Amino acid sequence: MSTKVLISGASIAGPALAHWLGRYGFEVTVVELAPGLRDGGQDVDFRGRTHLTVLERMGVLEELRTLGTGGSPMTFVGPGGRRLLHLPAEFAGGDVEVPRGELARLLHRHSSARAEYVFGDSITALDETPGGVRVTFRHGAPREFDLVIGADGLHSNVRRLAFGPEQRYVRHLGYYAATWQLPNDLGLPVGAVGLNVPGRLMSVGAAHRDPGLAGAFCLFASPELRYDRHDQARQKALVRAAFAGLGWRVPQLLESLDAAPELYFDSISRADVPAWSTGRIALIGDAACGATIGGMGTGTAVVAAYVLAGELAGARGDHRAAFERYEKLLRGYARGCQKGGDRTGPFLAPRTATGLRFRNGLLNRRWALEKMLELGRQVSSVDLPDYGRAPSAGSATTRRPGPTSGATAS
Repeated sequence: MSTKVLISGASIAGPALAHWLGRYGFEVTVVELAPGLRDGGQDVDFRGRTHLTVLERMGVLEELRTLGTGGSPMTFVGPGGRRLLHLPAEFAGGDVEVPRGELARLLHRHSSARAEYVFGDSITALDETPGGVRVTFRHGAPREFDLVIGADGLHSNVRRLAFGPEQRYVRHLGYYAATWQLPNDLGLPVGAVGLNVPGRLMSVGAAHRDPGLAGAFCLFASPELRYDRHDQARQKALVRAAFAGLGWRVPQLLESLDAAPELYFDSISRADVPAWSTGRIALIGDAACGATIGGMGTGTAVVAAYVLAGELAGARGDHRAAFERYEKLLRGYARGCQKGGDRTGPFLAPRTATGLRFRNGLLNRRWALEKMLELGRQVSSVDLPDYGRAPSAGSATTRRPGPTSGATAS
């Protein structure tokens, strides 16, 4: 009998894990609160040979290259519109940059033949038994699974139910960020152009796939705010208040919020969970070690899915050993990537005029840009096992793969 695994979350980590577990013969169900795949969001990138190696082994690398944006240049301007700093496309775009929605659809397509997807539902209770986990759903009937994996993001429902309240694990890093779409009435080119003043950034640029649309992105320094994460009217009010009184294109962008069909708004925060598993329940991606922006979360999620599935497939049903090795292999790597999230707010919107001048002066030098790109490649590297043809779930054979030079990234 195959091992039954429930994955909570159908963004990136969940479908990537479903892809690998399905290959290895596990019986996979993915439950997602949203009524369907979530579109929109910022472009996401992969960088360094670790990320590319995993994508190649998944069989999706070349398809992702065809979906690639080519990267998005960033230009920072002052209140009068004068250019202060320009960052080339490769600075933010890595080796492969794709729209987040396109990536989610691709991973769903590659996993759905071997996994059951349940949209519009969520977990309300997890009760571990000697032989599995009894899961209660908001809408569906209760079901039994051998394992449950929380791939449901920084505000993980599985982590809350199995590990404890969010405030134990998620730390506010002093900034908030928001994104939304609007008509490209100004004929903006691809790439972000943004007004940068101390503690605030408001940028806009044409969408890669549809030049008739533009994407707005803003970031602002703030103490932790209290608001309902599902109340978009309140979130739009917070954005307006943070950017009131600024010139350039800011008034027009704030006005476009009224008609925005969807708003992403969240704090820049990081999750630090002392142990990524408890009994038959484990966390992956941002639920375990997330950073809202700048922590290489997408690449880390895809790498973690590869390792967790490979360890479970090779563990002869010993999920505790698999969870332990998965965490041992990846915790240091994930923490190194995650630190980038600590720096995102201060980098994009330094709190002082002196900080802005220092950043602009430094990064207007090509050698400094090259150094930052190289550091990013180094942080995103880890020695990965080559799981090869891992035994299917429930198999009586196993092997303990070691790192291979072909999977070592730089």
